[in-house]
Amino acid sequence: MKKTLSTPVLLLILIFGAILYFGAAPKADRPTWFLENLPVFLMIPILLKFHPRLNFTTFTLVVLAIHGFVLIVGGHYSYAEVPIGHWFQETFDLKRNHYDRVGHFMQGFGPAVGLRELLLKTSVLTRGWFLSLVVFSMCLAFSAFYEMIEWWTALIMGQGAEAFLGTQGDIWDTQWDMFLCAVGALLALLLFAKLQDQQMDQSPRASKPA
Repeated sequence: MKKTLSTPVLLLILIFGAILYFGAAPKADRPTWFLENLPVFLMIPILLKFHPRLNFTTFTLVVLAIHGFVLIVGGHYSYAEVPIGHWFQETFDLKRNHYDRVGHFMQGFGPAVGLRELLLKTSVLTRGWFLSLVVFSMCLAFSAFYEMIEWWTALIMGQGAEAFLGTQGDIWDTQWDMFLCAVGALLALLLFAKLQDQQMDQSPRASKPA
């Protein structure tokens, strides 16, 4: 019988391929490229560690792969210089390149999906409003912490951190980043929880810790 590659293996291959392709000669400087891709570098070993035991759903893995791809592309160009963002800026006469807004939306959407399944499979939390509140709060906490990382980076690197910050002259950039993260997390929980539950019900359940 012919063996086929599993969904997580295929997605990891695609992510690794994207890292190699976009990381071979990034348009952004190397420190900025590394900082922008750091969440991807952290996500891959976490998935490799937990997936064999927890058997994440295809939906969760696809969402995390999309999130990783958004980060990889943003890190390659630096978010303010992503070509598709420039195209939207010119086409719709926008004041800035909004690709970083997509990144921060996914900063809420992707982790909300991943955390929800992780908590359901490893904690005492069950499906319902309290689980959604915990996941939503964790996403906002991470977003706030990420903004502090950007602040610390700016203090250390000075002008060299401008590409990493990507504020593009917007004094409300930090608030927009956290707001869009909140919107992404909220939409993930409201619109896709049932789909995720259905896939979990159809796959072998992971045993929760005693």
